[in-house]
Amino acid sequence: MLFTRGNKITWLGHSTFAITTPNGKVVLLDPWLTGNPACPEAQKTPERVDAMLISHGHGDHMGDAVALGKKFKPQIACNYEIYLWLASKGVENICPMNKGGTQRLGEIEVTMVDAKHSSGIEDDGKVVYAGEPAGFVVRLPGGLTMC
Repeated sequence: MLFTRGNKITWLGHSTFAITTPNGKVVLLDPWLTGNPACPEAQKTPERVDAMLISHGHGDHMGDAVALGKKFKPQIACNYEIYLWLASKGVENICPMNKGGTQRLGEIEVTMVDAKHSSGIEDDGKVVYAGEPAGFVVRLPGGLTMC
């Protein structure tokens, strides 16, 4: 049995997860809902997003980041290169960081850690360098830590 200490963790397909804290705040990890074949239809249009964590620049990890960022204006943790790209698309409230850094996004605390992968954003027929991929250690309310 998984003890989530009052947090609700929902897998939305691929690497996308939604975490709802005991206070009702919603955190999306790697926000790819539209086009995600494993995401339940009812989950493709969230009612709220308070924070997003983006691990790297592939469409199947950040495909809905711009739309959700503009609609809900959540705090967004990502690397500096993704921050620059999101800002160029009109997204606000971005909290750029580097590996080893820790910051608070509302009720959660995130530390960016190393990951091995590639990272590029397809944008208007070109691939834009999206910095180094990363993982996150996430500390949730109630003392639950996940990576």
